[in-house]
Amino acid sequence: MAILGWLVVGGIGGPYAGQLSDVARTDNTSFLPASAESTAVSELLPRFGGDRGGAPAIVVGERDGGLTAPDRRFLDELRGQDASPLLPSQDGRAAQFVVPVTGEPDVAVEQLRQRADAGRPGGLAVYVTGPAGQAADLGEAFGGIDGLLVLVAGTVVAVILLIVYRSPLLPLMVLLSAVLALGLAGLVVYLLADADVLALNGQSQGILFILVFGAATDYALLLVARYREQLAEDADRFSAMRRAWRATVEPVAASAGTVVLGVLCLLLSDLNSNKGLGPVAAIGVGAAFLAAMTFLPCVLAVSGRVAFWPFRPTASHRRAGVWNRVARFVGRRPRVLWIGTTLLLAVGAGFVGQLQASGTAQSEVFLTDVDSAAGQQALGRHFPGGTGARRS
Repeated sequence: MAILGWLVVGGIGGPYAGQLSDVARTDNTSFLPASAESTAVSELLPRFGGDRGGAPAIVVGERDGGLTAPDRRFLDELRGQDASPLLPSQDGRAAQFVVPVTGEPDVAVEQLRQRADAGRPGGLAVYVTGPAGQAADLGEAFGGIDGLLVLVAGTVVAVILLIVYRSPLLPLMVLLSAVLALGLAGLVVYLLADADVLALNGQSQGILFILVFGAATDYALLLVARYREQLAEDADRFSAMRRAWRATVEPVAASAGTVVLGVLCLLLSDLNSNKGLGPVAAIGVGAAFLAAMTFLPCVLAVSGRVAFWPFRPTASHRRAGVWNRVARFVGRRPRVLWIGTTLLLAVGAGFVGQLQASGTAQSEVFLTDVDSAAGQQALGRHFPGGTGARRS
């Protein structure tokens, strides 16, 4: 029944996990501190008839040898009726104007970029940046993240499990457990984000996928290792699983509970991105724990020793593995080991003062070359800070 129930949950929740991008926010306010002035302005705009998703797009034209008369005419035509006046740079090599964008920026920014590419004079570079351009590029970057992350995470985990277990069947069971956990987590997060109970952004969405796979695999390693040991002592696979589950559930629950409480501390953060990540990560860890402690034990108990093929453990064949030797070594010298590890951690903690947490520039958020990042760099080359604010 447990296996069937989880398959139903996975069948229902799987599509929702793939649709998290539909309820994820990529605007700047989803990453900024809740106390920031720009966040407060975004919340006040609807009172003036503005669109909550509205953001300005900054269009910048650049030519190394200096803008020509055809360049300026082209930029003037591109401005349209609602844009700010064309603002040339002091060095004469660039000009910018601001276009108000209402609603979701993806479509408007894409249309603006297509118009900029059509009929553009040769040698003139035109970029669409600013909050609207960055939001559009963020939306595109996170748009296909679901399938890519699942594929990469699943492949890495499968390779690791093949090396650890030396069995082609056991990794498939563990991966299926992780996928079902992701389906449950995706369903819960989607419903809560759609109801505005929690804030989901692309960053939290990506971390959720990796976290669920990592946690589910971690918990599975403990259960499978204990199950293998019990199969070497008990001929009945169901009795072996009961003993393995009882010996595993408490430490795994303690580990999952610690992580859940730890990530929920992010609710105290002033950054909206961190504040939204806390409950999303907690839901992912909880789903991984439930799948590893309910679905996986049932599948392993039903499959028995076949899951470990071709190296099936038998009740008559016992081996003192490397981890048993490590455990005996730790048991003989507990004081020396905990003092030594504490000193090692203290040495590592001594480097905390060298941590540079000054943040990342907007132009460095993307790993690939995008139009908004190139435009931001062009603005920095030709316009002093605040130029657009003084003249717009």
